[in-house]
Amino acid sequence: MTTTPRIACALTATVAETAHADAEFKKSMRLRMRATRMGLAAPLRASQDAAIAVNIERWLAHHPVSLLGVYWPIHGEPALHDLYARLAAAGVGLALPNVTGRGLPLQFLTWAPGDALILGREGIATPARVETVQPQAMLIPCVAFNSANFRLGFGGGYYDRTLAQAPQATAIGVAYSCTQADFSAAAHDIAMQVVITETASFMREAGDARSP
Repeated sequence: MTTTPRIACALTATVAETAHADAEFKKSMRLRMRATRMGLAAPLRASQDAAIAVNIERWLAHHPVSLLGVYWPIHGEPALHDLYARLAAAGVGLALPNVTGRGLPLQFLTWAPGDALILGREGIATPARVETVQPQAMLIPCVAFNSANFRLGFGGGYYDRTLAQAPQATAIGVAYSCTQADFSAAAHDIAMQVVITETASFMREAGDARSP
C-alpha cells in the first residue's frame, strides 16, 4: 500500500488553500483601497485628479497616440473629464469600454466629450453610438497597484482579457498614490507598462518598475 495518493491530495489541498487565502486577501484589499479613495476630501481629490491629468499629458507628449481608450469613473476612480476634453481638442481620438458579457474582453466604442451615453452592463456608462475601434493605448483605473505595476481591479478580469487579445496596446494604469500596496500577481494578470499617479509615472521595463 502506498501513501503517494495521500501526499498528492495534501499538496492539492495546500495549493487550493493558498489560492483561497490569496483571493480573500485581495478581496479585503479591494474593499480597503476603495474606502481609502472614496474617503479623499473633495478639494484634495480635485487637486489630485488635476495632477494625474497633467502627468498623463506629459507622458503622452513623449508617447503620442492617435486613439486612446479612456474610462468613465465609478466608485471613486480619478475623474479625468477635463483631460478628455483637452485631448479631443488636440485631435486625439477617444474610446470608452463596453462590457459585452461576463468572461469576455472589453469592446471599445468611439466617443468624444458631449456624445450621448447610456448605462451599460455593470452600471458603466457607455457610448450610445456603437462604433468599435482598437485603441493604441488604454487608460486603466486601478483599485490598487504594486511595485511591479500589476493592478487590482474590481475582480472581473475584463482588462486582463482585453490586454491578452491586444498585446500591442499600451496599458497605462491610473491610480492615486495612496492605493499603492503589496500583493502578488496571479498567472493571468498583465502588468501595466506605466502607472500614473498624482505624484509620478512608474515605468515598467524588463520586469522592473521605476520612476523615470
